[in-house]
This record gives sequence, structure tokens and C-alpha cells, in this order.
Amino acid sequence: MQCNRPTPIPLTSFFAPIYNHQIPSNLFKIQTQHSQEGEDAEEARNKTTVAALYKALTSNNVDVVHLLLAPYLEWWFHGPPTHQHLNRLLTGAPPYDSSFKFIPLSIVAFGSMVLVEGFDDCRSVSWVHAWTVTDGIITQIREYYNTSVTVTRLSSPEIRSQSGNCQSVWQSKLADNESVPGLVLAL
Repeated sequence: MQCNRPTPIPLTSFFAPIYNHQIPSNLFKIQTQHSQEGEDAEEARNKTTVAALYKALTSNNVDVVHLLLAPYLEWWFHGPPTHQHLNRLLTGAPPYDSSFKFIPLSIVAFGSMVLVEGFDDCRSVSWVHAWTVTDGIITQIREYYNTSVTVTRLSSPEIRSQSGNCQSVWQSKLADNESVPGLVLAL
């Protein structure tokens, strides 16, 4: 396993930045799973932004990818070095395996964080992407392969003392029955 510290990744090569464009409104007609009944407008917009990114990646729509990603992403990676498929896709770094497809099975949002979970049947690889969306632009990615991810919400000391511990708000489902490392993301 490899756990890289955050690295600003310049999106040069195939996905170089393009500025001063508007995102087409038809990209926002993607259905996503509701994380909670009371999902707010920001969470809905953030999920739609991330869903539009996956749609653009799948259809090789470079212009839309440029519009959705910040020119430099803060990137965290946890998993085997050979599984850095998204990094290679966005930067054009070799060896890129075009047969690896990012097809989301679930998309949920908690404020500015959008969690996307998927599975590659051919390679028996589960993945979780935790995106940070700021003002409609994706600014950070935390990428996990074959890792059980649990997201907890930290609260004020008063609330924490009443409940006794942190509230778990989401857990990856695809790695549940496997022997894989686990980690906790705190909101």
C-alpha cells in the first residue's frame, strides 16, 4: 500500500486547464443518490458537479473536464501504486490503461465533500473518491483503492460529550466483506 501526502497535480497534457467557459446546463440532468432527506442545495449542486465530471470522463469530453477541475488539484492517494488510474487519466502520465473505467455506483454529498464509490469487475478493484467542491469547481481529490472508508462528522465539544463519540455518516459498501485496510475521514 502507498499513501501519498497531498500533492498539487498540474493538469497538463491531455487535460490542460481552459478558463472563462460556462458549464453547459444539460450536464446537470444526472440523477444521483440522496445522502439524506434534508439534503441542501449546496450538496445537490456539488453532487451534480461531480456526476458531470464522471460523465465527461466517460465520454472523453475534455472541455467539460477542464471547466470542472481547478488547474491544480490537491491529491491524496491510498492504495497500491499500480492503481493510480485517475491520476494517469487526468495527467496523461504513463502507463495509462484506457480499459479502466470510472463508473460510479453511488454518489453522496456532505457539504463540500462528495463521495463516489465504484468497482472494476475485471480487476476486482473497489475504489472511493472523496472530492472537495468549492464554488462549483473541484479543488481536491482523496482517492482510495481496496480500502474500507468510513466518514464521521465531528461536532462541538458539548455535543460530543452527550453522544460519547463521533457520528459515522457514511461507510463504503464494496469492500465490506474483503480483508482490506480501513480508514476514517473526519468532516
